[in-house]
Amino acid sequence: MKNEKVSPVFQSPEELSILRHSASHVLAKALLEIDPNVKFAIGPSIENGFYYDIQSDKAFSTEDLPLIEEKMKEVIKQNLPFEKSEMSKEKAVEYFKSKNQKYKVELIEALNAESVGIYTLGNFVDLCKGPHIPSSGCIPLNAFKLTAVAGAYWRGDSKNDRLQRIYGVAFQTKEEMDAYFAALEKAKASDHRKLGTELEIFHIDDSAPGSVFWLKNGCILFNLIKDYITKIIKRHGYYLVQTPQLMNQSLWETSGHWEKFKENMFVVEDEGTLTAIKPMNCPGHIICYNTGAVKSYRDLPIRIAEFGLCHRNESSGSMHGLMRLRAFTQDDGHIFCSPEQIISETIDVCSMIKEVYATFGFNDIMVKFSDRPEKRIGSDEIWDTAEKSLKEAADAAGLSYAANKGEGAFYGPKLEFVLKDCLGRDWQCGTLQVDFNLPERFGITYTDNDGHKKTPVMLHRALVGSLERFIGILIENYSGKFPFWLSPVQVAVASITDEASPYAKEIVNVLEKVGVRTILDTENEKITYKIRKYSTQKIPAIIILGKKEQENGTASVRRLGSDKTEIVSFDKLTEYFSSEKNPLKQL
Repeated sequence: MKNEKVSPVFQSPEELSILRHSASHVLAKALLEIDPNVKFAIGPSIENGFYYDIQSDKAFSTEDLPLIEEKMKEVIKQNLPFEKSEMSKEKAVEYFKSKNQKYKVELIEALNAESVGIYTLGNFVDLCKGPHIPSSGCIPLNAFKLTAVAGAYWRGDSKNDRLQRIYGVAFQTKEEMDAYFAALEKAKASDHRKLGTELEIFHIDDSAPGSVFWLKNGCILFNLIKDYITKIIKRHGYYLVQTPQLMNQSLWETSGHWEKFKENMFVVEDEGTLTAIKPMNCPGHIICYNTGAVKSYRDLPIRIAEFGLCHRNESSGSMHGLMRLRAFTQDDGHIFCSPEQIISETIDVCSMIKEVYATFGFNDIMVKFSDRPEKRIGSDEIWDTAEKSLKEAADAAGLSYAANKGEGAFYGPKLEFVLKDCLGRDWQCGTLQVDFNLPERFGITYTDNDGHKKTPVMLHRALVGSLERFIGILIENYSGKFPFWLSPVQVAVASITDEASPYAKEIVNVLEKVGVRTILDTENEKITYKIRKYSTQKIPAIIILGKKEQENGTASVRRLGSDKTEIVSFDKLTEYFSSEKNPLKQL
């Protein structure tokens, strides 16, 4: 008797994950039809889709994906049930050995269990704890697609077998899948690596892997953001410092980085002594706090900030444009305060983060509470106190937050501020950590109102995190069309005829005197070419000048994305552009 087809609704992330994981089993069964000798590794669900890692004598390519999709559709049309059973560990090993499935055998042998879960889909039998959809027919025929073939190593270790990984996506409806691919195309067009080259913002070269060459426009952009954040933090009572790049091994041992973070540090030998390029700024700020006069409770809170260049030894495969680098500038800040000041300082940091994000157009913010990781310093008692303090402060700041278990820093729990861009993607940028451990390890103190020495609490905070990464996010969020105040070049002044060139130069001089960043083009080219050129460069405004404008003392202003022009008198030009919103001038 043919199975009755069921069409459940998959709405929650958990339900969609079940659908996608079930699709990976359908993919595996389709591959088994193509190659009966295929060996299966793992096939999990991932964001928006799924994949399966396999070993096969056949080298699959993207050209094979339509064939595999057709095989998957056959399995879906058969409406095969997902049948669950239990098998003893011993019998499971024996069974998968008989099927020559060595990866499944290895997985089972590593399990600390007497029995294992087994799911059967037709002639495909898999080690799996589930759950799954009732049957293959629950997967919509027009709402899944295979997307890529890539290489992968068994268990992610390059010393192990190299496998083939086949990726796919799956959704509840075709409309959802179409929207996903449309967003993907938009994301490709907004890729910061592509736009970074086209707009001459930055360059990453093989001669300096994981580091950025800021080009002219990028350097302007970098400094505008840095200047804006500097004004914000100074308004909130921070003072800036600059700490060394190379610091002695003993410092990193005291901080705990040597034990917990050494594999991510660049270590060099200096006259027989080991030193490390700083991966974080916190130990340097502790030294700044501890230098000079003895601190009193009257001095607290002390707020220190630095745009510190940090280096972390990221693997070559993990680096991705500006989003993940080996060298990056952290907008770091550290607050040394008493336990009683944690709440007020947290409220202040949260207000800064919200203000900064809103300035750049990000108003949809999610907060995660990350508690103690497995790899950490300090006693459980200290962590209990730190986590309790941070939760109380987050509640006092009116934050709604989701639990992010085990993802705190190795020295303290943290709040992670996640913004959503115009493509609906989440980016974790700002952070706030409560740290009772490092002040104690370094032995720093302040004198309370009774003359007793106390250990301050250290709050680690970043507003946007890595400036490089934040710029990458901004490039993609704006698709390179920056707001006027943030655009490296704000106005292109283009003459139509040679006779208008002196007038064009006069306008450039006037605008530059009031701080408008301009570019002058008096080349002998058609004005249509110039408009197209500066539109491609995403310059917010183009001033077009010909004989008529020169005689009338006016300027024709054309905005990016518009085919209309505004006529502005020469006397009103500076006022016209000065009326543009500029957060730097408003602070």
